[in-house]
Parts: sequence; C-alpha cells; structure tokens
Amino acid sequence: MSAAVSIVLPTRNGGARLQSVFDALRRQRHTAPLEIVVVDSGSTDGTLALAKQRADVVISVDPRQFNHGATRNLGIERAQGKFVILLVQDAVPVGDDWLATLVEPLNRNERLAGTFGRQVPEPIASPLTRHYLSLWRAAGPEPRVVFVGSQQEFKGLPPEERFDRCIIDNVCACIRRDVWTRFPFLTTPIAEDLAWGRDVLLAGFGLAYVPGAAVEHSHERSARYELTRTWVLHQQLYELFGLRTIPTLGDLGRAVASSLRLHHRLLSEHQADLRAQLRGARLAIAWPLGQYMGGWTAAHGRDWHPRGA
Repeated sequence: MSAAVSIVLPTRNGGARLQSVFDALRRQRHTAPLEIVVVDSGSTDGTLALAKQRADVVISVDPRQFNHGATRNLGIERAQGKFVILLVQDAVPVGDDWLATLVEPLNRNERLAGTFGRQVPEPIASPLTRHYLSLWRAAGPEPRVVFVGSQQEFKGLPPEERFDRCIIDNVCACIRRDVWTRFPFLTTPIAEDLAWGRDVLLAGFGLAYVPGAAVEHSHERSARYELTRTWVLHQQLYELFGLRTIPTLGDLGRAVASSLRLHHRLLSEHQADLRAQLRGARLAIAWPLGQYMGGWTAAHGRDWHPRGA
C-alpha cells in the first residue's frame, strides 16, 4: 500500500541528534501510513547504519555530488506519499501532532502547494542565535496563507516583498507530490525552497505557514561559515527577486557598526565571556559583508564567492 505521507531526510554525519529526529517521527499520531526516505551523502559516523535501521528507504549519494535541489529531488522520486515532508537531520519535531498539523492545510485546501512549520531554538542556543532566528518568517507565531494574483502583480512588487511572498523553508516543509512532478526543485547550491515557492506561486498555487507544527532547530556556526553561506544565499536572492539588502559601501559600513553595537549589547545582557564577544564581533562583520558581496557579485555578473562555498 502506498504511503499517504513520505518524509525525505538528507543526512550526513547526523550524530546523536538524528536519533532524536527518528524517535520524534515514530511518535507522531497520524492515521495514514508513514514512510521515511533517507538520502545520505557520505556519512562516516554511523548515520548510514542508523538510517538502515529506522528508515524505510535509504539512498546513498556521493558527497561531491550533493546539491540541495537535486538531492531532494532524488529522495522525492523514491517517495510514495501523496504529501512529502522535507526535513533536515537536526530539526527535531516538537510534540506528537506535528505531522498532522503540518499536513492538515493541504488536506483542507487543494490550491495549496506546500506548507512550512515553525523553527524554535535549541535550549543551548546563544543570545545571537535566538535574536536572529526570531526575525525569520518561519519563527513567528502568526499563521499565514499566500497567493499571488498574477505574474504582473508579482513583478510589480518591491524585491523584498517578492522574497517574502515566496518563503517556504525546507528545514520543515510539506509539499504535494503531484505539484512537485510539475515543478521539481532547481539544481542550486542554496535556496531551492525559495525558487520552488516562486514557481508554484506564479503557477497559481498557494503557500501556508503553520506555526503549530514546530521543530527545534538552530545553529552555532563560525563567522567564516556564515560569511560563505550568506554570500551564496544573497547571490541567489538577487537572481530570484532582484533583492540587494545592503546595496552600497555606505550601507555596509552602517550595517557593520549597528551589528557590532547590537551583538555587544545582547551578549553583555547575558554576561557572555570574552570568547563569545569576539565571536559576536566577527559575526557582526561576516553577515553584512556576505549580504553586500553576494548582492554585488550577482548584480555585476560575477559568479564567484569565498573559498569553501
């Protein structure tokens, strides 16, 4: 019998937290069959063995061939469910009704192409992580449903509004498989979910944010990693929406200065040590610089980015 819901989960060295993800998935109260499809890209820490124990389908791909869009397409191709939930290996579902809550709007409204859930920080998340996550569309308390009246209407919106309308986040999302067959994810280094959101909205479908379906998910990454990721992301934001969040050197200087003040204040309020303050200062430079350089390189047709991207 075909599964009503499939979960596609890319993995690579998921560690102990992946066990918590599997446990949370198997606790879900959902009457229809559930299928878990893992796409592993070269794990060496026992993740592959765990996946073979806990998942229904396990696919192995060369880590050198990993791509956010293409790898997810591979998992969805093997999935059988009418609805496909896209999850990441460190996003732990909260509660045993997470799955049903995420899927319910799609059962109720056939015009919706996808839903996405709320992200809440891990208990150990830093003040900076908590602050910036709180600003993300997939962290707020209010639900929303988005449709676009026409392509002309969409093109007439400012870039930041075009971006906001298209938000769907594959950290925790659910899509209709039959819509995906028409609009598979693009082969792209990042933001495959935003590109998909744009394509389905322009085709007349809608997207819904479902804050009642939450996952615990946050990161404490290095400034170097954040510079690279932000740079590549903002290249994509320009390509998709014409968006440049920090368009000039003057804007960059002001953004760095304000970020330094904000980070110092947030960390001081939590009595952070010198090491945390230094990391905060590096991030205050990395995030604005990545935004500026990502937008600048895309706007000037320069397809380059920091090493490691």
